Amino acid sequence: MPITTGSFAKDLWPGVKTWYGLKYKEYPLQYTSCFDITKSSLAFEEEVGATGFGLAQVKPEGSSITYDDMSQGFVTRYTHITYSLGFIVTREMKEDGIAVTKSIARAGSLAFSNRQTKETICANIFNRAFNSSYVGGDGKEMCADDHPNKSGGTWRNELSTAADLSEAALEQAYIDIEDFKNDRGLLISVHPTHLLIPSELRFEADRILESPLRVAVANNDINALKNTGAIGGYMVNNYLTDADAWFLKTDCPDGLRYFERRNDELDIDSDFDTENAKFKSTMRFSVGHTDPRGVFGSPGA
Repeated sequence: MPITTGSFAKDLWPGVKTWYGLKYKEYPLQYTSCFDITKSSLAFEEEVGATGFGLAQVKPEGSSITYDDMSQGFVTRYTHITYSLGFIVTREMKEDGIAVTKSIARAGSLAFSNRQTKETICANIFNRAFNSSYVGGDGKEMCADDHPNKSGGTWRNELSTAADLSEAALEQAYIDIEDFKNDRGLLISVHPTHLLIPSELRFEADRILESPLRVAVANNDINALKNTGAIGGYMVNNYLTDADAWFLKTDCPDGLRYFERRNDELDIDSDFDTENAKFKSTMRFSVGHTDPRGVFGSPGA
């Protein structure tokens, strides 16, 4: 439906000092700190795992060398999706409206909607991290206790017993991350880079990670998490919807991915027959996870 003179009748008369609700302060971009952002020039992108070699074998004198092989691992496909939004203003409204049409354009309302869309879609990767309806290349949700290995067996990137954010839970998560292995069962070096939390856990996270001494205990022990720098601080994501869930982003390569096929495009045109002015924005991208080792999480107790 176009914006007509009836949509903003007050705008046809002098006396309205300002139109509010079109422009608010925004949080700084948050998804850019969670995902590895890569340009794409294809209709879709595929990232394919590969199993490495196993442990070297003992070679008795005079015997043959043991030969190993490797194979293709799990396949993750990122199919880019186009998102768009627009609005229409009648010529009469454009001519007669005193302020509102200019305010819509000046406020960058479409660009604001685009940024909110990106943040929401990216945050949903975490909001659905424990939902088995949303799976990755290995057929499991992003955070699971039974991710399969191509060479057999399983591994996990969530606590064996779900727990709320606490000193003990973070320490156990760190230990579990340092125990990550590749698809051939060989130990790999993966470490947390930062804690990702909803706004409800901001103050608890600050107490746990920033206090020089342990929190809520009678003993005068040092805060080992802070003292060792095991977790490089915390980041609040205001678009997370579960007040109890928390995540550790790791330095595992090819973990959380954002492919940008087309950046935001804003266009203006006029319809010949109706003389309406059309404003539109489009963007095209895909987002998800390739290697689940890129994140460790807990849905809370």
